[in-house]
Amino acid sequence: NFVIMQRGNGILNLISTTKRLLSITTTSYDINKIRNFSSVKSEGLNNGTESVNVNWKTRDGKVVSTKAKIGAALLRCGQTNGIELEGACEGVCACSTCHVILEEKLFETLPEPSEAEEDMLDLAFGLTSTSRLSCQVKVDASFSGTTITLPKATRNFYVDGHVPKPH
Repeated sequence: NFVIMQRGNGILNLISTTKRLLSITTTSYDINKIRNFSSVKSEGLNNGTESVNVNWKTRDGKVVSTKAKIGAALLRCGQTNGIELEGACEGVCACSTCHVILEEKLFETLPEPSEAEEDMLDLAFGLTSTSRLSCQVKVDASFSGTTITLPKATRNFYVDGHVPKPH
């Protein structure tokens, strides 16, 4: 059994207990190092110095230009820059609220979506042939200058209208 507790200064405590509570082991983690968790593999992440320019077409049709860190999940890049990407599951491929529509040229360069991502995409509003979950897409140099389109709506089966704030 594990109990996760957060305390001040961004420290996360993972407390492991036995069934009879005979022993308790506590391990502390820096929450900032694990905050951007997603099921996207993290090898090759840079230290945040390299980025590309990305355009976001919002639900109301406006185009917003931002920087996106190479190696980061597209969901976090959008949220960091104030783009309205919900990410209700916090980026663990358990919902479709971070659904985005990619340009075909970019879509064709990306690795195939996993079966889990395809299952979640089946629940997405406004699914297209170039739809992906932004929590499962890692930014690389090929994103430079691309336009990522947000669908007109999302489906949040947790509670309609609830938008969690990213950590």
